[in-house]
Amino acid sequence: MTDHPRARKIADRIKVIVAETIERRIKDPRLGFVTVTDVRVTGDLQHASIFYTVFGSEEERAGTAAALESAKGVIRREVGAGTGLRLTPSIEFFADAMPENAAHIDDLLRQAAEHDAEVAARASGQVFAGEADPYKKPHEDDDEADAEQTP
Repeated sequence: MTDHPRARKIADRIKVIVAETIERRIKDPRLGFVTVTDVRVTGDLQHASIFYTVFGSEEERAGTAAALESAKGVIRREVGAGTGLRLTPSIEFFADAMPENAAHIDDLLRQAAEHDAEVAARASGQVFAGEADPYKKPHEDDDEADAEQTP
């Protein structure tokens, strides 16, 4: 899928309009602390997918999803008035999984750091087996050949 420059500009404008509408126009008590993270618009500008995050518990997230779904008409009207498009795109809300993914990545990084610290602790004070430099150098081969030729 190619990224159309006009669609990207419209998506950025819709993001601002939706955020302002949620903040100023929607007075639903179920609406929690919502952040609009991204908007993706199809190339023909007929459909907008709006991604959001909610700060709070699982019940607050569910309440916010219901509040956004019930306010979809008001938000779509504001998007139509604010973008000036001939056809107002249909909108659909998606809870963004970014915070959960970021927490999972942080957990994996913490586990990797703990593992690295454990390996470093086991390796401290240890010595390598064999000689310090097990590789022969070209000049050493010449010295050995000279030693064999001279009785």
